[in-house]
Amino acid sequence: MRELKIFSGLANRPLAKEICKHLHLSLSKITLGKFPDGENTCKVDEDVRGRDVFLIQPTCPPVNDNLMELLVMIDSCKRASADRVTAVIPYFGYARQDRKDEGRVPITAKLVANVITRAGADRVLTMDLHAAQIQGFFDVPVDHLYAAPVLNDYFRRLGVSPKDVVVVSPDEGSIKRAIGHSKRLGGTLAIIDKRRSSATETKQATLIGGPVKNRVALMFDDMISTAGSICGAARLLKERGAREIHVAASHGIFCGDAISNIESAPIATVAITNSILQEKDLSPKIQVLSVSPLLAQAIMRIHQDESISAMFCEDGEEENDAETEC
Repeated sequence: MRELKIFSGLANRPLAKEICKHLHLSLSKITLGKFPDGENTCKVDEDVRGRDVFLIQPTCPPVNDNLMELLVMIDSCKRASADRVTAVIPYFGYARQDRKDEGRVPITAKLVANVITRAGADRVLTMDLHAAQIQGFFDVPVDHLYAAPVLNDYFRRLGVSPKDVVVVSPDEGSIKRAIGHSKRLGGTLAIIDKRRSSATETKQATLIGGPVKNRVALMFDDMISTAGSICGAARLLKERGAREIHVAASHGIFCGDAISNIESAPIATVAITNSILQEKDLSPKIQVLSVSPLLAQAIMRIHQDESISAMFCEDGEEENDAETEC
């Protein structure tokens, strides 16, 4: 079997080191930097000819720098005759525009997928895309992981009885995700009707389902950016009588006033993963959970040509059903 090599960009090296620790490997050596005019420079410091190469680089803020660094690394490895290059993108940026919802706007998710493919990536490994259909924008195989098992385990450790739980979808787009968590954690299901007035402003006015009164509300989303949506949803849940409100998201972007918004909202805890490198001491409410074991297992399965779907199967569950339910 060809040798496995794991390299990391500068976006989240601690996550890459954790992954290598689980795989009992050393992080491969690569030199990354910038020319005086800001152009990215890269040199692979190990022989990758004929190797199975994995490049770990979330395209989180600063998005353009991290994306360009990923492209440069892919090109470097392909020109060094790597046998296969897999772009490991725990957080896939530029994913919000996945369709034309009005005239004269781009579909940036497709554009970035094209650029990564044309740079030379043979495969993509990512986690909790903003929209699942983005997998179809790539002309190479995409392995789509779910942070749901990690987030579910966190909430199980809270020790809340399923009969006291209501799983909340913060908008219509997250209903399928909420249903999957409800199946695993128990409890009833509620949906919040979110109306977006601009790219930064939303309004939550209607609660569908429930009940939420005297219940522990668990709210799930794929990402937290400015935290406006989840904080507005939390206030609505509190008005409707929720006893406690806990939030979980796969990706914590935390732009602008996100942290202060969370601090002032009636939210007990916010659980996120380490798909994006976080500053220390963000807020006492925020808990960062590691997805390095999940990514490490996926990398080894890809290297050994094994099923990724089987990672999300539980006893008596078919592989085809596991991903949608998780």
